[in-house]
Amino acid sequence: MNNLKTYQNFYFVGIGGIGMSALARYFHASGKKVLGYDKTNTKLTQALMNEGIDIVFDDIIDEKITALQKEDTLVIYTPAIKKLGILDYFNEHQFEVLKRAKVLGLITENTDCIAVAGTHGKTTTSTLVSHLCKEADLPFSCFLGGISENFKSNFLYNGTQYSVVEADEYDRSFLNLSPDWAVITSIDADHLDIYGDKNTIEEGFRQFAALVPEGKQLFVRKGIDIGRPHLTYAVNEKADYYSDNLRMENDTIYFDFHTPEETVKDFAWEIPGIHNVENATAALAILHKLGVSFETLKKAIANFKGIKRRYTKHRYDNGKIYIDDYAHHPTEINAVMSSIRTFYPEKKLLVVFQPHLFSRTRDFADGFAESLSQSDELILLDIYPARELQENFEGITSDWLLEKVNLDKKEVSPLNEAFDKIKEKEFDILLTVGAGNIDTLYDPICEWMCKY
Repeated sequence: MNNLKTYQNFYFVGIGGIGMSALARYFHASGKKVLGYDKTNTKLTQALMNEGIDIVFDDIIDEKITALQKEDTLVIYTPAIKKLGILDYFNEHQFEVLKRAKVLGLITENTDCIAVAGTHGKTTTSTLVSHLCKEADLPFSCFLGGISENFKSNFLYNGTQYSVVEADEYDRSFLNLSPDWAVITSIDADHLDIYGDKNTIEEGFRQFAALVPEGKQLFVRKGIDIGRPHLTYAVNEKADYYSDNLRMENDTIYFDFHTPEETVKDFAWEIPGIHNVENATAALAILHKLGVSFETLKKAIANFKGIKRRYTKHRYDNGKIYIDDYAHHPTEINAVMSSIRTFYPEKKLLVVFQPHLFSRTRDFADGFAESLSQSDELILLDIYPARELQENFEGITSDWLLEKVNLDKKEVSPLNEAFDKIKEKEFDILLTVGAGNIDTLYDPICEWMCKY
């Protein structure tokens, strides 16, 4: 395989994915020619095209593809793509074809890589690490699994000494990385279509931890057994790095941060939820180890705006609140619900949830039912299939899941009818949650709520 620098053209098959688009932006920023295919035109693909990246949405071999030469073109694909004529063409004509994770791994080989892994919390933690690096003016590039509200992107180029990457466990992608620093936030069961059972996914995270060289830094949430020496972090319990004395004033959370050597009081930040203070603790631990001053870190964390669709909150003049979140696992939904119930215990909560994947819905049905039962009223959308075919999951439907939810006010709705149903409901807080195309409700809801 050629060195990445020798390629002039990069073709992305499935360019609209959050991880794929970050890589596309990286090569585009490096002055390379970037092209791609995706089956759906979204806000993200539109943003890429506005930046000058050429994207098609039909699976046809056009003249732009046939003009590419295998000697100077690298084809990158996502494992979510199963069968595609474009991908067949590149394979048949002997182009170099690599998975996204392999390419990201090659990039990290030549940097001091800070990799954030975990079934929950990795997007917030890696985005905050990137934000703190930027505010500290460290030379870094980041590849994120969400859109930073500070950067307005899932990619930022600010130099090449460090790379900050979200280490994705799906398809064991994170085992392609070369981490010098790593964080493991959680190892709950997920992606059982890949791993099969909880023990296997835990072993996957232990393999990831083993990639961090001796003498480098591995930070692990206290209580996780990762099978090698590491530094721990936690909230409201002692660890190598921990935060405590949490208190809420208006919409700002204040906390104290403890290192092995000292305590720094009164960090302030506006991202709700104890689980997010935990993510902040991990990020602060890394930047402290990198030698960044607490004065810089305090200022930086106070102006962190979060990530799109990670507890994105709007408060309206009529007192109503709208929250949008990407949570798609029972543990994540519980974290969001817990934050809402902690800070707004008396308010009536309407939840609109879109399950993501038939396999995940099947594997965690009881957990989903328990978490969703914390709402006052539920609109359950049809399952978003992503890479899966419904005929392979007979009987796994939203109606089947709804029966397990312990609520009086609950119903199933197709996505295209959900907005009209929302407008008929009475609520104090509206929560839209899920990882599929439920985000298409966001703009109409915001516009409607402003006039409500």
